[in-house]
Amino acid sequence: MIAPQKLTVTLRNLRAQTTPTHRFAVLGASAVLILIPLLLRLDGRPHADWLQFLGRFHPLLVHLPIGMLMLLPLLEIAGTTKPALREAAGFVLRITLVFCAITLTLGILLAYGSGVTGSTVTLHMWSGILLLIGLLLCFTVRPAWTAGQAPQVYPLVLAGTLLALIWTGHLGGSLTHGSEYLVRYMPGPLKRFIASGSQGSDAAYVGSVYMRTIHPILDAKCVACHGANKEQADLRLDLYALLMKGGKHGPVFAPRNPDGSLLLQRVTLSPSDSHFMPAEGRTPLTSEEISVIRAWILAGASPSATGVPGIAPAAINADLPPEPVGDYSSLMNQIRQMQQSLGAKLVAVSATPSDGLILRTTDAAASFDDAQLARFEQFAPFIVEAELGRTAVTDASMDTISKFTHLRALHLESTALTGRALGKLSPLSELTYLNLSGTKVTSSALAPLKDMPNLRHIYLFDTPADSAATAAHTSLKTPQ
Repeated sequence: MIAPQKLTVTLRNLRAQTTPTHRFAVLGASAVLILIPLLLRLDGRPHADWLQFLGRFHPLLVHLPIGMLMLLPLLEIAGTTKPALREAAGFVLRITLVFCAITLTLGILLAYGSGVTGSTVTLHMWSGILLLIGLLLCFTVRPAWTAGQAPQVYPLVLAGTLLALIWTGHLGGSLTHGSEYLVRYMPGPLKRFIASGSQGSDAAYVGSVYMRTIHPILDAKCVACHGANKEQADLRLDLYALLMKGGKHGPVFAPRNPDGSLLLQRVTLSPSDSHFMPAEGRTPLTSEEISVIRAWILAGASPSATGVPGIAPAAINADLPPEPVGDYSSLMNQIRQMQQSLGAKLVAVSATPSDGLILRTTDAAASFDDAQLARFEQFAPFIVEAELGRTAVTDASMDTISKFTHLRALHLESTALTGRALGKLSPLSELTYLNLSGTKVTSSALAPLKDMPNLRHIYLFDTPADSAATAAHTSLKTPQ
């Protein structure tokens, strides 16, 4: 705590370092920033195209002020011994302030021009305004700090500005990737704990076809633009009641009438059509996902039905909680010895041993090969995820991986894999995720995977494989 007398002296020093004109300008700029959202209300309607054109530069420029602001405290600390860096910090602060103002302006133009609404859009805009005001305050109080007359104020204001940056970035990430971006691949028990309090009015439908099959599709492909965070066209698809209510263009589902359902009409348009959904280059729905939604609508679009003609039970049960894998506690000494000798790690999914282990090779990726992977066979029944991306493993490792009987996620991106031995993964009935990006896998090599009904997510970016070869059995995704 700063003593009252010391605080009085500090404030007096600050006033001495800034002119009345300077202080008035900062206060005036802050007042204008606060008034902008009040005057320029987000009304949910699209506006002039040129606003959206300019606004779309917001995601392009936003990382520049973020990087410079993160650099600022490092320069200030280093400047205690090297005065030249202290001068550089002042320059970086001014540049950051300018680009933050430009980025905020573009962001507001993007929101207003595109007509998006939602609580996260509003919070993101206000947090950006708060961030810019924080930078203005940093610019105002820094001269007194560099003169040694207000040693506490600038560091406190800068710390608060960095916190505002973290919060603003989090909100922006939620808008871009969806509110579940950080938790989608979270370990099962922790994810279920978080999700238990976030089901909203759909909690009564747990176990239904809607919750097991339809909602996950909408959540993955549509909710980023039509959810609680962001409401394009006044449409939300994250809750059943809101889904059936529809948006600005009316209801999007017509029970027992798939052809009359607006959502199905939009997702089956040509990708070149301006009304095609999902928009803005997001991953489109697969033919299997469209067929599942069509069958659900044809059956009446019920939120509680536990069986629907045309939807296989395997698809309905795809998101059931994973089965326990057993207790590996007695093997802890061997696990520690293995990690010390190889560098790869077996990390517990949770405090409950039956939730399994994750094989991580980050610290030994370049040297981790087929022989080293084979040494983990003794722990195979307990491994539920294997992160082998960017390692030296080859097709020969499929013999070892096929023994990971409880494997649910397998990362093989940027390896020398050709895919000729992928058929050996067929016994892995719990495998739902496979990343083959950056490998030499071809479409013909994927053929054996068609008989794995639970394998719903295959990443094939930057491979020779033809995505059509797996469209009927997987939800093909590539990086945005």
